[in-house]
Amino acid sequence: MHVTHLSLADFRSYARAEVPLDPGVTAFVGPNGQGKTNLVEAVGYLASLGSHRVSSDAPLVRMGAERAVVRAQVRQGERQQLVELELNPGRANRARINRSSQVKPRDVLGIVRTVLFAPEDLALVKGDPGERRKFLDELITARSPRMAGVRSDYERVLKQRNTLLKSAAMARRHGGKGMDLSTLDVWDQHLARVGAELLARRLELIGTLQPLADKAYEQLAPGGGPVALEYKGAVTGSAPEELYGGLLEALAEARKQEIERGVTLVGPHRDDLVLKLGQLPAKGYASHGESWSYALSLRLASYDLLKSEGNEPVLVLDDVFAELDVKRRARLAELVAPGEQVLVTAAVEEDVPGVLEGARFAVSEGEVARV
Repeated sequence: MHVTHLSLADFRSYARAEVPLDPGVTAFVGPNGQGKTNLVEAVGYLASLGSHRVSSDAPLVRMGAERAVVRAQVRQGERQQLVELELNPGRANRARINRSSQVKPRDVLGIVRTVLFAPEDLALVKGDPGERRKFLDELITARSPRMAGVRSDYERVLKQRNTLLKSAAMARRHGGKGMDLSTLDVWDQHLARVGAELLARRLELIGTLQPLADKAYEQLAPGGGPVALEYKGAVTGSAPEELYGGLLEALAEARKQEIERGVTLVGPHRDDLVLKLGQLPAKGYASHGESWSYALSLRLASYDLLKSEGNEPVLVLDDVFAELDVKRRARLAELVAPGEQVLVTAAVEEDVPGVLEGARFAVSEGEVARV
C-alpha cells in the first residue's frame, strides 16, 4: 500500500498543497519550521484520525480558516481509493471515500496505514503510562479498525462513571446524605465488558509483539538486549470472560476508595506496559541511546507485524536521523530502506542516509517543490 497523491487545504501552515508521491523513499528537506512535519502529520492523521504532535484538531486548522481538508489517493495492488477528511474544530468532522459523503470518519481507518518514527517516540520509554497505552491502542486499531469503536465506547462509559463518582464524592464532602449509587453496578458491568475486550486485545498484541521487538532491538543495538514487554494491570487472565470477571471484582474492591476520590481507579485506562531491558525496567535505567533504540524497536516491531498481516504500512521518519548517533542512524536506514513507501523529513540533506535514495522535495515557507 502506498499514497500516490496528497492534497491539503488549510491544514497547518498550508493554504493549499498538492504533493505527488511515488513508491520507495521520498524525503522532504528544509529548515525547521517550514512545514515538513505538517506533510507527514497529514498522512498519519488519515491513518489514525489523530496527530502525533497535538491532542486536538484545532491546531491543525490554518489560522484564520474554519476547517481543514486532508485528501489522499491510495493504491493497494491494483485497487485505488480516494480518501478525504474534513476537520471542523468544535463540530463533527466529515469523511468521504471515493467522493461518497455517506461515511463516518471512523470508516476511513484501515485505508491508509502508517508506522511513524518521531522525536516524540522517546516518551514511549521515558514518559508516563499514557504514552505506552496510546501506543498499544493505536496499533490495535491499525490491525483491526473496528476496535476504534470499542475504544470510543470505553471512553464514553468511563466518562459517565467518573461523573457519577464525582457527584457522590462532592455530596459526601458537603455533609449530605450519600447519593443513590444503584446505577453504579450497571456502569461497572459496562466498563468491565468493554474493558475486557480492550484488555484481551492488548495482551494478545504484547505476546505477538514481544519477539519482534527483541529482534528489532538486536538489529539496532547488537548484544544490548534482550528486551521484554510486560503488562501491568489490576487483573490477570487472557480470555475476555476471565478478564470481565476480574474487572468486576477489582471494581467492587475499589468502590469505597473510588467514591472517596470521585474517580475510576480500576481499568485499562490505569494500566501500564513495562518495558524491560535485560532484568531492569528501561525507564529510569536505560541510557539515552538505549532508550532511543528501545523506542525504535517498538516501531520496527509494529511495522513488521502489520506487514506480516498483508498490508505493508507507509513508514514515516519525522526528523529522526538527526537524533541518532552514526551507528544507529546507519542501522535504522538499512532496516527501513526496502519499505514499499518511506517518507522522511530532515533539516538538511546530510541528515538523510545515503542508502535512502529516492525522490526529494524542498520545503520552504509553505512551498513544496520537487528537486
